[in-house]
Amino acid sequence: MTQSAGHEQTSLSSDLSREEEEINETRPIDSKDELLRRVPAYILCLFVLIGLIWFFVDRSALQRAELEEQDRAPVIKVATAYRGDIGSYIEALGTVTPVAGINLYPQISGRIDAVHYVEGQMVQRGDPILDIDPRPYQAQLEQVQGSLQRDKGLLRQAEMDLSRYQEAFSEQAIARQTLDDQRELVEQYKGTVRNDVGQVDYAQVQLSYCHITAPIDGRLGLRLVDPGNTAFAGGSSPLAVLTQLRPITVVFSVAEDFLPALRAEVLHHGGLQVDAYDRELKKKLAVGRLLTLDNQIDTSTGTVRFRAQFDNSGLSLYPNQFVNARLLVKTLHNVTLIPTGTIQRNGTETFVYVISAGVSHLHKVAELATEGSVTAVSNLNAGDIVATTGFDRLQDGAPVLISSGSEDSDQDEAPNAVGRKP
Repeated sequence: MTQSAGHEQTSLSSDLSREEEEINETRPIDSKDELLRRVPAYILCLFVLIGLIWFFVDRSALQRAELEEQDRAPVIKVATAYRGDIGSYIEALGTVTPVAGINLYPQISGRIDAVHYVEGQMVQRGDPILDIDPRPYQAQLEQVQGSLQRDKGLLRQAEMDLSRYQEAFSEQAIARQTLDDQRELVEQYKGTVRNDVGQVDYAQVQLSYCHITAPIDGRLGLRLVDPGNTAFAGGSSPLAVLTQLRPITVVFSVAEDFLPALRAEVLHHGGLQVDAYDRELKKKLAVGRLLTLDNQIDTSTGTVRFRAQFDNSGLSLYPNQFVNARLLVKTLHNVTLIPTGTIQRNGTETFVYVISAGVSHLHKVAELATEGSVTAVSNLNAGDIVATTGFDRLQDGAPVLISSGSEDSDQDEAPNAVGRKP
């Protein structure tokens, strides 16, 4: 009886425990700590889901855009090749060199009395520049002139005595020795007078050095001396610097490879035209003619020095100025001209894209000469339409669209291109 009651009590307790566990499993979680622990996992899952959606959607959009871009023909600008004349030039860096640059040094010693020029003044040949105190040299001139006058008097007296001795000798009144001595005395006085004349000339030259004048036409530099300074003969410091500006020359070096062509042009056409441009090759400063070239090649650089002369009437060229010299070797007549920007290069090949019936064609050309923004080419006909933009998308045989009003006007801007687009 007792065992039966105990067994029933144990079974009842076991059933109650199972019911509590089932109730606990179905009860909602209302613990705040448990919720906080699960929130980061939820957020991470959300971001992963959004990223996957964005990746697949954006990739599809990019692929569609690329396909549309490939299917769409590029819109380009074009220019028309035309016939005209263009110059073939050799370009070189040159230095403006005056025809004459003179340092005026003192030839005598003395105090400077006056300075007759202003810094940077243009002077003509013979214009006064400086005066050195002339009094010592004037006194020296008077001394030698006095000696000359005295010796001339002695010479005249000796000549008169010689004339008397000759008459007396003819009458046998004097000995021949006396006549010969008088004749030699006359010769001595002649030599003395001649020496005096030389002394007078030298004194006059020394006196002329007191008045310094311009030996050439040109421009004077900055002032180097003032009145009251002392000039010393043989000194190393000049009194003034005078530079000839009109005409003026430009010296530039050309590679020896151009010598055969240049020699032929010089022999047949004389002085070739040379243009002087500024450093940026944008502004033409002056136009001159080739004067001469050096008599030997510089072995260290393989170049030959050329000299061109310019009138420089507007003083646009200045001594020691660096310029770009452009030597016109010859003029190409009736050649095909296109804008320089249309020419493309691929290694050693030079080509353009010719547009025909809305399709681009790769066309090889050879450059003949370039002048500004215009280039002369061979293997191209006048009237051919060439692309000027969109080279990164152009291909041989690919369709293209020409922009309305896209005709390039670069060839009309070339200053020396004679031809014009038909």
